[in-house]
This record gives sequence, structure tokens and C-alpha cells, in this order.
Amino acid sequence: MNALEIQNLTKSYKDFKLDSLSITLPEGCILGLIGENGAGKSTTVKLILNMIKKDGGNIRILGRSSTENISDVKEDIGVVLDEAGIPDCLNSKEVGKIMKNTFKNWDDAYYNQLLRKFDLPAGKKFKEFSRGMKMKLAIAAAMSHNPKLLILDEATSGLDPVVRDQVVEMLYDFTREENHSILISSHIVSDLEKLCDYIAFLHKGKLLLFEEKDRLLEEYGIVHCTEAQLSKLNSDTVVHKKVTPYGAEALVKRNGVRDLQISPVTVEELFIQMSKEAV
Repeated sequence: MNALEIQNLTKSYKDFKLDSLSITLPEGCILGLIGENGAGKSTTVKLILNMIKKDGGNIRILGRSSTENISDVKEDIGVVLDEAGIPDCLNSKEVGKIMKNTFKNWDDAYYNQLLRKFDLPAGKKFKEFSRGMKMKLAIAAAMSHNPKLLILDEATSGLDPVVRDQVVEMLYDFTREENHSILISSHIVSDLEKLCDYIAFLHKGKLLLFEEKDRLLEEYGIVHCTEAQLSKLNSDTVVHKKVTPYGAEALVKRNGVRDLQISPVTVEELFIQMSKEAV
């Protein structure tokens, strides 16, 4: 079973359109939704969660249509948005009590274990937490009712590198169980490159690319050469190029290059180059 299936999803606003988005998240995998601010990542997440109404397309979550009552699948979904949504007056212990009365499968022992692991004080009010502490508490709460699917929207945004690394480790731990899956959106591509099995590139509401991460890195590379050497490559091979008086650099499909040395490309470089080409 797929954890998430999106087909031809469309949502239009006055100055923005999410245009026929189709992606699939297999069970037990992590999908990174990458895009600049305003690319449509948060719109996609809100549509999945039925927070806003779609104009067209289909969404299936854990085998069930999103048009069904979202409360039917809420037990199986853990959600962390850019803003944690926890009242400032609550402390982490009080958050646990509220969640215990909200979710049938709430695991109090596991929640308290996470609080200790992430060094989150039980009696300190949420408004006194740092940005990193707020995100760790939100993720701990989302993970403690035994969900099968975690959905995180910009959960690593604004965090320092040490805290981001802790969050990534938390997510790794979550997916050690085969039926656990994660959809995570971010414009911090380096986090997703370490974490994800699948990558989807969004740019101005359009899906530029959707593929297994390892296959992407095998398929594409960077060449540094002369302009004359670059001109000999098939146009279908060159995704994006930059020519200067000192030579040429190009993002290429590896299978179309024979006599030039190809350097590895990172997911971040790949997204930047493809975004430039889309523009």
C-alpha cells in the first residue's frame, strides 16, 4: 500500500496555481517536497489535510480518499506545521494530557521518553521555548500517538544546525518501522538530501521532477568544459548551462556524455539548476 497518492492535484488563487501535481509516497519511505518559498509546498500540505478545498484531482491517504472525513484517518497521521499551533500558556506535561484525551493510541510513556531525550522541560511554558524546542515538542507530540504517516511542513526552517540534526535523527528513528512513512517539505535542501528516499521538485506551482533520490544522483552530473565541447552535446543531454569567458559549466544527463569528465551533483545543485532552466 502507498502511504500517499496524489493525482492531478490543482488549486488556483488569484496570483498562484498549483498545477496538476502528481506524486506517490510508498509505504515505509520518506518523500521530500522541495521548493523555494511560494512554490506551493504549504498549499499541497493543506490540501492533503483537507484544510483547504482542492479545485481538481485526487488524494488518497493510507488507502483512503481525502474526501472522506479526515477524522477517520487522524489517528494514523502525525502533523507538524511551520507554526506548531500549541497554546503559549501550556507546558509540555499539559500538552501530553490534552493529546492523551485526543488520540486513542496516545503513548504517554513514549512521549515522556521523547521529552527526556530532547531535553524538554516538563514545567516550562511553551511561550518560553526557543524555536528549536518548540519544533521538537511538536514532533514529539506528533510521533506519540503511533501514526503511520508523518506530514511536516517546513519543520526544520529557522533551526540551528545542531537542532536540525537532532530533528533528522528523530525522523530516521521513526521510519525504522516498515509501515511508517514521512512527507516533509522544506526549502533547506541539505536536510532532505540526507533524509529522503524520494524527491519532488516544485517550482511556481509546477512539478519539475519526481524521482528516487539515488536514481536522480545517478542520472545527473556536472561537466566543466570549453564552449566548443559543450556545443557537441545533444540538446536533450544538457539540462542547464552557464558559459563564461573562462569556460562552460553544465548540468547534464550522464547517459548522453561520452568523452567528458562528469562530477557528482548534489540535490541542492540539481534543484537550483533546474529552477533556473524553468525560468
